[in-house]
Amino acid sequence: MSRIGNTPVVITKDVTVTRTGNTVVFKGPKGELTVTVPDGIAVTQEGESLVAARTRNDKKVKALHGTTVALMKNAMTGVTKGWQRQLELSGVGYRAALNGTDLSLSVGFSHPVVLTPPSGITFTVTEGKIMVSGIDKYLVGQVAASVRGVKPPEPYKGKGIKYTGEHIRKKAGKSAKAVGGAPGAK
Repeated sequence: MSRIGNTPVVITKDVTVTRTGNTVVFKGPKGELTVTVPDGIAVTQEGESLVAARTRNDKKVKALHGTTVALMKNAMTGVTKGWQRQLELSGVGYRAALNGTDLSLSVGFSHPVVLTPPSGITFTVTEGKIMVSGIDKYLVGQVAASVRGVKPPEPYKGKGIKYTGEHIRKKAGKSAKAVGGAPGAK
């Protein structure tokens, strides 16, 4: 039994929900998002909330029940508050700058890396921090991952682009191994 799938999605007063066929459209102050409802799940509006129910009880539909409700909740949050991911630059000389809407990264390569955001995504840069924001949670996370993928943090000094609050496990390196000596040596 899906606990997430059985919870209703509360519709806030500034959001308009339209159901047509197997799609649910959320319109809010930040924009519009569409959630596709898979076969085997029926979405009904009961008062000020949306309720998802299974029409079949096979394994695939059970797996998608909670996912569908989570996607609808994420869309509701996206069109009202929006989503954002913050990244940090750590390394000497690592910089980020905005050229119009494009993000230009100087992270130790011989050339700056320029990233163009997809529609619905905006970049904000302040003192070694990059903020990726938009209304679609999946797209915000995907763009943040592609920014991090330009120069992921390395395990010896931790230099690179990392998520805010991400802990990088550091390795000891050569000098730490040499201090202990080789096993069996006298």
